[in-house]
Amino acid sequence: MTALKQLEKDIAEIKNRNKKVEQDKAWETLGKYHPHGDSSVYGALVRMAQPWSLRYPLVQGQGNFGSIDGDNPAAMRYCITGDSLILTNKGILPIKNISSKQEANINMKILSYNAKKNIASKFFNSGNHNIIELNTELGYRIKGSYNHPVMCWTFNDAPRMEWKLLENITKKDIIVLNRNSSLFAEKDLDLMKFIPRKKQNTMHFELPAKMNKDLAFLLGSLVAEGSFHQKKIRFCNSDMDYYNKIKEIIYTQFKGIQIYERKISGNCLELEIYHQHVVNFLKNIGLKEAKSDKKEIPFSVLQSTKKALVEFLKGLFEGDGSVKYKIDKRHNGKSIELTYNSKSKKLIEQLKVLLLNFGVATTSPYKDKRNYCFKLIISGYDPIKAFKDNINFFSKRKSGILKKIDSINSKRMSKTDFIPFIPEYVRKKYKSAKLKKFNFDRYNNLEENLGKLLKIVDKEDAVLLKNLLKGKFLFSKVKKIKKLPKKEKVYSVKVNSDCHSFVANGFINHNTEARLEKISSDILKDLDKETVDMQDNFDGSLKEPKILPSVVPNLLVNGSSGIAVGMATNVPPHNLKDVCKAVIMNIDNPDVSIGELANIVKGPDYPTGGFLCGDSGAKQAYSTGKGSVKVRAKILTEEKKGKLSLIVTEIPYMINKSTLLQDIAYLVRKKTITEIAELRDESDRTGMRIVITLKKDANPEVVMNLLYKHS
Repeated sequence: MTALKQLEKDIAEIKNRNKKVEQDKAWETLGKYHPHGDSSVYGALVRMAQPWSLRYPLVQGQGNFGSIDGDNPAAMRYCITGDSLILTNKGILPIKNISSKQEANINMKILSYNAKKNIASKFFNSGNHNIIELNTELGYRIKGSYNHPVMCWTFNDAPRMEWKLLENITKKDIIVLNRNSSLFAEKDLDLMKFIPRKKQNTMHFELPAKMNKDLAFLLGSLVAEGSFHQKKIRFCNSDMDYYNKIKEIIYTQFKGIQIYERKISGNCLELEIYHQHVVNFLKNIGLKEAKSDKKEIPFSVLQSTKKALVEFLKGLFEGDGSVKYKIDKRHNGKSIELTYNSKSKKLIEQLKVLLLNFGVATTSPYKDKRNYCFKLIISGYDPIKAFKDNINFFSKRKSGILKKIDSINSKRMSKTDFIPFIPEYVRKKYKSAKLKKFNFDRYNNLEENLGKLLKIVDKEDAVLLKNLLKGKFLFSKVKKIKKLPKKEKVYSVKVNSDCHSFVANGFINHNTEARLEKISSDILKDLDKETVDMQDNFDGSLKEPKILPSVVPNLLVNGSSGIAVGMATNVPPHNLKDVCKAVIMNIDNPDVSIGELANIVKGPDYPTGGFLCGDSGAKQAYSTGKGSVKVRAKILTEEKKGKLSLIVTEIPYMINKSTLLQDIAYLVRKKTITEIAELRDESDRTGMRIVITLKKDANPEVVMNLLYKHS
């Protein structure tokens, strides 16, 4: 707790000086007080955050800190699968490619929530874990461990951003996707290490030392229109400007190369790159030798600058992309639709993430049964305008059609890109007739009408509306949640920021974090005012408190256990209000009797609830220092559709709920208890609920007593 307080103080000071937080500051601070590694420190931290271990938790934890079922805490060790694309200043990387080590110190910028670029200082390979795959209605997908949090858009009393674990997300939830801020590689990838070694009897050519715009355009065109045949790379097209552009790039990028050309059906020209020195180089930088359904974006492109990515996308869309300008005959409405076609599901998924980094939202891809191609559609004014302004086509014909977006009404409302909850919430809360006269459920009309809204809403809602307009998040409802049958390796990074977030696959992801609860400030209060004696830390470099100046009777309210030479102690937790009343009584009357105090503090108050079987054991413990108490679970009866059930809502302290369920199931199999028909665990975040459905004509009192006796 002292270390955490010092860490929070250090971070506050660093922020005030507008300086960056030091790498590994938390572990550095812990190391000042504990020289034997961080495992025991982490164990203590976890317990202080567990509401089933402490009656009054001292640490507020975000993430997985274990469970009453005995699940191990996760810390930062669970996260997302290795193919997830994370935005960094070294490129758009599959997270598993950040390091080959189990754990490594790193130093790279990542994109966090609200467009902030923060430093990631550690990489973790967390091993194999059970996986949940989440798909949104717009076709964005992420896979991660059950305890991995992602940003959601929720509505209780008011709309707000909320972190939700994958295991707690339902089809009713709305995912928040990043699309208004971006992060690309700061420099183009060095390609020297990918140049093939010289071989005898093989021609060698001067190859590009770095990724460049022409090479990126070539790779995009080869992914779209290229193929491998007998160790040669083929490219064909009927557009002579496009074909000649590719031919020109090949000659300039690989000086001295010769190509084979021929005419083929469909008024097309085909060229072949047959020199193996060039073919192997292109394969080394990520051009995959595979059939069309296995194609993907070359890693060398993803790890290069925005300019290179623009040229790659231009070549890619020139080959397999199309653009249509439509005029609706019914109401003369004008629209443009952009489409990309590919048989490769992976390529489509990579493309969705890449386009989102340019601010281009795409629809969910669908498979055309006629040619088995996935069709990825870009529709709506804003996404198409973003594509035109940032990427565009190579050919004059396609770019000419795309240019017509400038003549289309920018206020047309998108069917899929809107802000949920806001209109209903604002109109219901403020009930102003003016609110019915204009729309503000799309970003374009929210921006247009923001001034009017700010005159009506309060300061809190004004901040909400401004933040939405600034972030221009893409909201997409959950379509499918799937628990995968096989475990997969998951990876994470430590982000040096308050929010601990990072963008991957378009999702805003979160790490585990911990901070002191409010009650802890009273335990540490006035520590810096010489209220307690200080002593040297392990190496004499710092001072640490011998005891804490707590105004909270923590040993009594949270309990304590320990073993020393010839003695042991095990103090149960108690209710804070009762203990405070007893302390006040003792201050007012130092001669107060144990019996009088026991009338206020009637017994232990366990975090998991239950009820005491009598108070004699507690009174004996208070009087003599030695005694025992028996605790039973709290069981209610419930009847639904003619079926009677016992509902367990509280269990004794330190009992593993999962083990308890196994014990009851064993009693049923053993026929010690024969009146139980079904056993279910319906516990969730709102509380514990173990459902024991009874057989017809079973006596609930008898079953209850048998459970108390045998479990």
